[in-house]
Amino acid sequence: MFQAMYSLPDQPLRKLSSVDEIREMRASGEGMLWVNLYSCQPSEYDIFLRDMFHFHPLAIEDTLSTGYQPPKVDDFGDYLFIIVHALAVGEDVSRLSTDELNCFLGRNFVVTASHVRLAALDSIWERAGRDGRILERGADFLAHAVLDAIVDEFLPYLDRIDEEVDFLEDSIIQDPKPSALRRILELKHSILGLRRVVSPQREVMQRLSRGEFDVISRNCEIYFRDIYDHLVRITDLSEGVRDVVGSTLDTYLSVSSNKMNEIMKALTIVSTIFLPLTLVTSLYGMNFEMMPELHWRYGYLMVWAIMLLIIIGMLWFFRRRRWL
Repeated sequence: MFQAMYSLPDQPLRKLSSVDEIREMRASGEGMLWVNLYSCQPSEYDIFLRDMFHFHPLAIEDTLSTGYQPPKVDDFGDYLFIIVHALAVGEDVSRLSTDELNCFLGRNFVVTASHVRLAALDSIWERAGRDGRILERGADFLAHAVLDAIVDEFLPYLDRIDEEVDFLEDSIIQDPKPSALRRILELKHSILGLRRVVSPQREVMQRLSRGEFDVISRNCEIYFRDIYDHLVRITDLSEGVRDVVGSTLDTYLSVSSNKMNEIMKALTIVSTIFLPLTLVTSLYGMNFEMMPELHWRYGYLMVWAIMLLIIIGMLWFFRRRRWL
């Protein structure tokens, strides 16, 4: 599917619904054109990317590829080809996945292409429909708005992970269950995955903000620098969240170790108490006919009295040593 907007100075914003309209606006070379492609067939991509805009075959190949493409920016002279990744997170924050966005930035056009419909692009589309100034300010500003909307999705994701880690830490102190350990490891894996996405995109934004490309005006470089600052902040926050996850893992291991020590202490005390009792019963269980105390009338009660005294004496000793 495709969406298209066209803006001319001092004229209402137009939403184009046909390929012929888009081709006509593209051929005019005037105004500002935004084409958004998503979930298209290869033939539809060819109509726009190859026949209408004449993009480089390597850029088209990267756009059509369904494999992982690292974030990057390529300069083809009249336009830039930018690859970034948007978060695709559902209810479970530990299941981190990304959707690739391919962006072609020219002097008077922006073409965005993705294999799925992105919520960030939908939000910018609605904003641009309400406020035509987003397109009127130029292609570089529109590209900034798209990239900024994608980057802004990272912060709520980090907040959700941080909240879950706090909840896990409280539950671990009360009862360190194995499921909590599994969840901690899943969140740690997600944080590492996020860092692998954010780090290269930060380098892309840095290149876009330092005046390296003629397509981006000097006035707009500061906006890309703002996105770069956001990514630096996200990197720092992800580092902090990763440390918190690591400390939560240490807390789980410490609490589990203390709980195991308590169990072992209880078992050791029980074993220590029954050891002398076993010795006493084994002595009186020997099968000798001529043995002292064998025919005492109260011998059985005496043995029980001895064993009770041993138990009471050992419990008193353990409590005095504060082992109980």
